[in-house]
Amino acid sequence: MKIIVTGGAGFIGSAVIRRALTMQPNLEIVNVDKLTYAGNLESLEHVVTKAQIAPRYRFHKADICDPQAMTEIISAHKPDAIMHLAAESHVDRSIDGPKAFIDTNILGTYTLLQATRTYWAGLDVTAKSKFRFHHVSTDEVYGSLGREGFFTEQSRYEPNSPYSASKAASDHLVRAWQHTFGLPTVTTNCSNNYGPYQFPEKLIPLMILNCLESKPLPVYGKGDNIRDWLFVDDHAEALLTVIQRGKIGETYNIGGHNEMMNLDVVHTICDIVDELRPELRAKAPRRSLVKFVTDRPGHDQRYAIDASFIAKTLGWKPRETFSSGIRKTVQWYLDNQVWCQHVQDGSYRRERLGNI
Repeated sequence: MKIIVTGGAGFIGSAVIRRALTMQPNLEIVNVDKLTYAGNLESLEHVVTKAQIAPRYRFHKADICDPQAMTEIISAHKPDAIMHLAAESHVDRSIDGPKAFIDTNILGTYTLLQATRTYWAGLDVTAKSKFRFHHVSTDEVYGSLGREGFFTEQSRYEPNSPYSASKAASDHLVRAWQHTFGLPTVTTNCSNNYGPYQFPEKLIPLMILNCLESKPLPVYGKGDNIRDWLFVDDHAEALLTVIQRGKIGETYNIGGHNEMMNLDVVHTICDIVDELRPELRAKAPRRSLVKFVTDRPGHDQRYAIDASFIAKTLGWKPRETFSSGIRKTVQWYLDNQVWCQHVQDGSYRRERLGNI
């Protein structure tokens, strides 16, 4: 099976590719990535350079908003499936500059759908029936939960940020191309991912790296916003399960069953760093670095996913608890400081974004 993965140099995309190439020797992967600030091929280098894996991997630097490039890449590689992860993904950046999110997440998805539809229409009957377009989205399209309840596949869309609105729009485009044109699509909506190789603008790697450098740990508002945390390798396994066995036209919610307040997440990181780096604790406990800052505009209070449908129909369940996953994550950042330095060689310096 040959899969084109858009955004394969990003956090989740690279996890999918690493898992696909190492765990499923029958898979070939074509990675299509624009290599924006958050894309880093170093996240794949130790896997794709192995002699037994290299023949099953190809990379193209290309923008999903470029119709000619998408048409040429798809035509050249003749994939059995396309997994679409390429997206602008940081809420704070969408507050600072929403246009990039409209361009990539909406117009880029449209461009890719059109190129895919043309390719799919030219396939023979057997190839058509086996083809899949897998659109990877977020639970943020559903808006904000109260104290009770969970997002399900039937939850209504109520996006509250420019980022989530752009992803909601892309979800609707994918649904429309399936219902109107018959394109065989499947969609997944996931909770907050964390794990190795995550760009340090996101909460968990930002807190880890600031802990190591004794910098302030900025926490929005009271730190009582709640998220469901999903270890990225668990998510990658779920995505590969869906693209190979998911039902056409279906939506699957993917969650980690790990609801935690942001402040509790930060405190957990502090305690692990104190344990693993006692010389830092000797100077001051990492919790003393926590600094509450003005809340983000439109900050959703709680996300939580009911992932029972994918468990029941496809047999997927997360392997990692938050306790096991966050320990692995902190240890990875401690062991991979060179990667952390390289990925920040661009313009981002861990400053606050979205502070309109």
